[in-house]
Amino acid sequence: MPALSWVWYSIRPLPLCNQGSLTKSPHNGPGDNDLPDHRKHRGPHPEDQKLFATEQLPSLRGATNDLSWLLTRDYPSTSALKIVGDRYCLDARQRMAVARCSCGDADVNRRKQHEVQIPDLSDQEVWIDGYNVLTSIEAALSGGVILHARDNCYRDMASMHGSYRKVEETIPALQIVGGLLVEWKVAESCWLLDQPVSNSGRLKIMVQELASEHGWNWRTEVVPDPDDMLIATDRIVASADSQILNQATRWFNMARVTIDSRVSDAWVVDLSK
Repeated sequence: MPALSWVWYSIRPLPLCNQGSLTKSPHNGPGDNDLPDHRKHRGPHPEDQKLFATEQLPSLRGATNDLSWLLTRDYPSTSALKIVGDRYCLDARQRMAVARCSCGDADVNRRKQHEVQIPDLSDQEVWIDGYNVLTSIEAALSGGVILHARDNCYRDMASMHGSYRKVEETIPALQIVGGLLVEWKVAESCWLLDQPVSNSGRLKIMVQELASEHGWNWRTEVVPDPDDMLIATDRIVASADSQILNQATRWFNMARVTIDSRVSDAWVVDLSK
């Protein structure tokens, strides 16, 4: 395989970064994520209105397409993202968005082949990637950026950094999911929460109390690694985690279907084109 930088710079000339580029965000420093989390909502980052403005979409979509092109050809994701991010002069948060939206052709095809639709859920047991699904719906309800990725999944920009914090949208998000699971005639739902994430025990109690109140057939488990269980099960999996989708037997695009049907004013940044 040729050197990544040589291949990329030989494809087409690089633009000048000062043409329509953004100034470096003050929130990109390595210590930014170490600040205490006192948020009451999982809403937008202070810079998101600028970073994901309409005029930024051509660059973000071009970067997503180019990174996907490189991933299709098995280039290392970290170095490929750096090359693409530098070419389009992307902020660190924009690079994160591009990484979450990009994937190679083989991954897109594999995910399509194993995806199930709403009618397939009837009388089935669904295993839910708890934090993955919940935080995306919370973010949508909070007005945060929701990314429409190349594989047609919705992904949020939230990051828990090892700790989950309940926000004002947590209960409404769970209630929306609960209502939809009843509407879809799902027989039973199993929420899987990450044991290493602090406050998972509290969230488990909250989920189970809500299920008991509404008569929903839910169970909640706090486990060391939900990903391994979601990959191994033959049950339908609700997740937008790329590694899970690349290996799951059957998966359902729950976050996207939920947001599209119940959060009409969600801020969806479409990088799938």
